Amino acid sequence: MSTTPRKRMILATAIIGVNEHTLWEHPDAGSQTAFSSFRHVAQTAERGMFDYFFLAEGLAIRERARRPFDHDIAGRPDTLPVLAALAAVTEHIGLVGTLNATFNEPYELARQLATLDHLSGGRAGWNVVTSFDAFTGQNFRRGGFLPHSQRYERAEEMVATVQKLWDSWADDDLVADKDSGVFVRDANAGAYEHHSSQFDIRGQFTVPRSPQGRPVIVQAGVSPRGRDFAASSADVIFSPFLKLEQAQPFHADMNARAVAHGRGEGALKILPSANFAIGDTEAEARDKARHIIEQQLSPRAIQVRFEQVWNRDLSGYDLDGPVPEIEAETSPDAPQIIQGRALIHSDRAATVREWQQLAREKNLTLRQLAHEVIATPLDFVGTPSQVAERMDDFVQANGSDGFVVSPEVVPAGIDEFVDRVIPILQERGAVRTEYEGTTLRDNLGLQVPARVPARAR
Repeated sequence: MSTTPRKRMILATAIIGVNEHTLWEHPDAGSQTAFSSFRHVAQTAERGMFDYFFLAEGLAIRERARRPFDHDIAGRPDTLPVLAALAAVTEHIGLVGTLNATFNEPYELARQLATLDHLSGGRAGWNVVTSFDAFTGQNFRRGGFLPHSQRYERAEEMVATVQKLWDSWADDDLVADKDSGVFVRDANAGAYEHHSSQFDIRGQFTVPRSPQGRPVIVQAGVSPRGRDFAASSADVIFSPFLKLEQAQPFHADMNARAVAHGRGEGALKILPSANFAIGDTEAEARDKARHIIEQQLSPRAIQVRFEQVWNRDLSGYDLDGPVPEIEAETSPDAPQIIQGRALIHSDRAATVREWQQLAREKNLTLRQLAHEVIATPLDFVGTPSQVAERMDDFVQANGSDGFVVSPEVVPAGIDEFVDRVIPILQERGAVRTEYEGTTLRDNLGLQVPARVPARAR
């Protein structure tokens, strides 16, 4: 009989904004920007005992041939005001925002996140992302100044500097004694300085130590440097792996790297994004999943996704006709027809040749090729019991420590999961039935990190 403790599943939910996965035209879809949508998702997830609510970030309106396109454009208001507003209408669920380490400065970011941690009673988290996209960078005062090779260097320095600022106040520095008139115990409270290749700053941090000491850090990254960065400083890893043969080695590798950085077992939580389709029968669920993918792969979405790889105007090609036998435009001087989207195919020419070969072998049309190489199958499809069992089995097999559940329809897409799957997960003992603590670190079972004083004297 196994003596391995049963793992509790960590659950987060996300609003990712308008992109190729979001069905904003769906009859049940609401506003992508109204507070009522954010409140609905956060409060529903809290009713389902989720660990945290997560917001993606969009810093530029993506373009096709210098014009915005409707399936990948916007719908991402500024993160921190939304989370601050949600802090007032929720009590337990964590509030994690995506904030870019390339374009922000450590002092302002540290203040904003520490303030959110105070406002929410210790429920703040920071999803650290980077950008080397000059198109996005044009919106900021330094433009697209940062070379690709320096993005992790700046991100590492950003996290270290922000944490130094959070640690600049001791727990007992804020006195606020009305009788004695002493507000701050130490005149040097908040004093700091940091000098590195990225930042050269000193001063006195204005926000006293927050309830979590340091808000929770969330990161992603699968390159060797990205993994080491995350293993050294993150509390939660946003994993891209949802197949056990990839997820288990990634989970083991990240935990081993964390231990090598002097961190304890279980100090790192790994969560892949997961979507779902639920039906009263498995057949009904599969029909729902098929319908979702067909909606996501609209003619415009297929055109834009392929154009990004070909870097050519494909609007004249019939989706139900043959795949174009033209090469990708790879000249370094050629303008980019799609701007603002991360290109995941580093070798465009090779990718196009591979897709053309696949189309010839299977006699695929352009639309059929999209279903082969672009469509993202839903991760958990079945009855509520089947979905709950498969998610629980994945976690118990150390594929992950939980999931970021991302419904395609905002805000009501989360409702069915909470109402039909969560009760089964709770019966299995996989999900809590009530919150045990008050902070996001309590939710995740994470210790408050030891403070490292770094005051300038």
